[in-house]
Amino acid sequence: MAHVNNTYGTMAVKTGMLIIAAALLFAPFLFQDVRALEVAARICIFIVLVASYDLLIGYTGIVSFAHTMFFGFGSYGAAIALKQMGPGWDAVAIGTLAGILVSLVVATVIGLISLRVKAIFFAMITLAAASVVLVLASQLSHLTGGEDGITYRAPDLFKTANKLMVDDNGKVVRWFGVKLNGKLAAYYFVFFSSLALFLVMLRITVSPLGTVLKAIRENESRAEAIGYRVVAYRTFVFCLSAVAASVAGSIYAIWLKYTGPDTALSFAIMIDILLMVVIGGMGTMWGAVIGAVLMVMAQYYLRDLMGAASEATANIPLLPELLAPDRWLFWLGIIFILLVYFFPRGIAGTVMTKGARK
Repeated sequence: MAHVNNTYGTMAVKTGMLIIAAALLFAPFLFQDVRALEVAARICIFIVLVASYDLLIGYTGIVSFAHTMFFGFGSYGAAIALKQMGPGWDAVAIGTLAGILVSLVVATVIGLISLRVKAIFFAMITLAAASVVLVLASQLSHLTGGEDGITYRAPDLFKTANKLMVDDNGKVVRWFGVKLNGKLAAYYFVFFSSLALFLVMLRITVSPLGTVLKAIRENESRAEAIGYRVVAYRTFVFCLSAVAASVAGSIYAIWLKYTGPDTALSFAIMIDILLMVVIGGMGTMWGAVIGAVLMVMAQYYLRDLMGAASEATANIPLLPELLAPDRWLFWLGIIFILLVYFFPRGIAGTVMTKGARK
């Protein structure tokens, strides 16, 4: 009976994943406004970011505060290349590879030096490294644009799309009321790139490597006793996670056409990633999707919902004040506490294991 219930939970989560994937695939046609497209693109990027972080904290038990640092390396790599070389795919390739290379070098050095020590010391070392990179990005204004960041043009493919997708009268072709232009092409570049990265990481978790990572998480001493080089595996997955975050940063830089400390290296992004992992469920990979969708949607739409609720309850004492849009962070915190209480293993983790002990 427990196995049946567990299977139903897994099926429910996977069905939810298909619905989310379909919604993101057809987002430009379902939600025809600029803000909705921005939300969908951000969800795609954060699914990759959270999934890559889940490889560390959920599957291997490594707590790192440097994930946004690798995201920033990818973002700044693409941004600097596009700024210096112009809007070509050669610039994208060079910038992305540069971000990956820097991420690999830094991750390898941090991993080999720090992953032998206790978890709390490693977490502090990664926090210090991320803080140093944030300060450097702000101070090296001749290269990074400092606090103002860098603006640049999109790759030529998106401009070509604008020219190709016109009818005989010179008007942009529309499908279901949506213009087939460069913005749409950019979104599907983000969607399919993010999907490919997520599927690669999902495949890793069900491979023999994923089994070893889980063994290290559960009992590091036993894994080492049966012959696994724990430090080597932990360093490898740290580097793998860094590369995925770096590529996600490059994709986001191409979409946003702007890169700055607030969009690529902010510690607030790291907090968002942690919240998404906890809300979705650590060690499930599907939790990355659920956490990213809920958190990003809350960040963009919770304030609007509270504004509508405040107006609807205008005649009721105290409620309009409590539901004021400026208090959206307070209610987000309340929602987070409730989710942790009712879903102690995250939404995906709790649903997938519900009934397993019955």
